[in-house]
Amino acid sequence: MNTTLEMSVTKWTIDSTQSDVLIKARHSIIAYITGSINKFKGHIDIYDNAVEDAFVEFCLDVNNKDANLEQMDTHLRLNDFFDVKAFPYLHFKSTLFQKINNNINFLKGELTIHNITKVVELDTEFIGIKTYEGVQKAVFEVVGVINRKDFGLTYNSYQQTSGLSLGQDIKMIANLEFSL
Repeated sequence: MNTTLEMSVTKWTIDSTQSDVLIKARHSIIAYITGSINKFKGHIDIYDNAVEDAFVEFCLDVNNKDANLEQMDTHLRLNDFFDVKAFPYLHFKSTLFQKINNNINFLKGELTIHNITKVVELDTEFIGIKTYEGVQKAVFEVVGVINRKDFGLTYNSYQQTSGLSLGQDIKMIANLEFSL
């Protein structure tokens, strides 16, 4: 008699139109970069309402004039923040999903800003599964704090920002929605 239970893992794919990234820095800049213009791809594997594996990749064009960028302070621009004229793309590609327990997960990957790539670890929270208009959706929030100096970006350039001080850290919050 075979007592091995066969696991049924479902693979979910990212919905670019419903995913976005919030970029936030101390001292006056907040920008939402939506998925409708930028490229998001990835998948998650879910078994019994728990994430077993995840792969996420996104490429954000922070200089795209058509993007829905909501800035709270007009004195600062994303150019001051990321040097978008020279390097307009922010790219993340996960290399490892680490599940500690149902509530603690980490997404490790390569983040490229200003043409410099560094390995980063981002906290990943599985918000849950909901059904919307007959389609099942799995929602995640991925959060990380990135040091701008690690990517060759100055963080306290008073001259470029009309005397305002830019924070050293970038907080990224990605709201990622996956569909079955």
